[in-house]
Amino acid sequence: MTTQLNTLFVTAENARVHKELETVVVRVDDQVRARVPMLHLAGLVVLSPAWVSPEVMHALVEQGSGVSFLSPNGRFLARVEGLPGGSVHVRRAQFRAAESAERSLEISRSMVGGKVCNARTLLQRATREAEGEREVALGAAAEELLRRLREVERAESLDSLRGVEGLAARQYWEVFDLLVKKQREAFRFGGRTRRPPGDRINALLSFGYSLLMHDGVAGCGVAGLDPAVGYLHEDRSGRLSLALDLMEELRVPVVDRLVLALINREQLRGTDLVEDPVGGWSLTKEGRKTFFVAWQEAKQDTVNHPFLDQETAYQRLPTLQAMLLARHLRGDLDRYPPFLLK
Repeated sequence: MTTQLNTLFVTAENARVHKELETVVVRVDDQVRARVPMLHLAGLVVLSPAWVSPEVMHALVEQGSGVSFLSPNGRFLARVEGLPGGSVHVRRAQFRAAESAERSLEISRSMVGGKVCNARTLLQRATREAEGEREVALGAAAEELLRRLREVERAESLDSLRGVEGLAARQYWEVFDLLVKKQREAFRFGGRTRRPPGDRINALLSFGYSLLMHDGVAGCGVAGLDPAVGYLHEDRSGRLSLALDLMEELRVPVVDRLVLALINREQLRGTDLVEDPVGGWSLTKEGRKTFFVAWQEAKQDTVNHPFLDQETAYQRLPTLQAMLLARHLRGDLDRYPPFLLK
């Protein structure tokens, strides 16, 4: 039996989060806005100027959860958690592999392969439902990604692998606009832009990736891995490289699919995002609320994990992948198995 745990998002300004017996309570202006049993919490994410009591942080850390602080736009700021779990031997193996160009390339190949494969699967699904020029363009892009997959396996260095990944990403984003079926005027996509997001779709993607980062960091903690020591992403001060590595294969299944669904089902509209005075786009307060509700619901959906051959909730994928990586580093698995959409 698997207990599906939830993440509590705090978005209201001046919220106060405290503990009453075994329950986390959120108050705004002395009014109770939420009560969540500690047992049901996988984590707490704060996206506003809010006060979190030491008792809440202590209780979450004790049960192996944590508190993440993000900006209102979803940019990861900090995380409060306890001592890393797992065996010190796993972390030693993680560090040794990061020092080895050969091991780093091997692990990164699997991660990039998973990312490209999932992007291709999404395009193939869309091709089957498309007609005319749209069908031709999506089909051609899917075939190009198949070529990139072959190049991934032939890459002889991390630099060449990153080059293949970059080319595959460009080909994917070039046809991403064709996946938008409704509200095309409001949600035109001119290519991937990040800081700041250049249009509404980029704002949604960046926001979703920030939330996925929270889950990736938490998954590393559960598996006893250091989220800052990765393989595909180069070391940089303040960068959580391994969490970013683990995100790569999950971007399409977890975030991109959700963003497209929110637009195509018209759950989010153009008015739910605003252009910032200094450039870029961001979600309104109501838009963030809609995104969070959809995010939580989508994470409860189940999918068959092809390597484990069992049903699992999407919300468990970052943790499962971190645990599979830990098993590979310990020598229990010959190769790190990425999550693949079917």
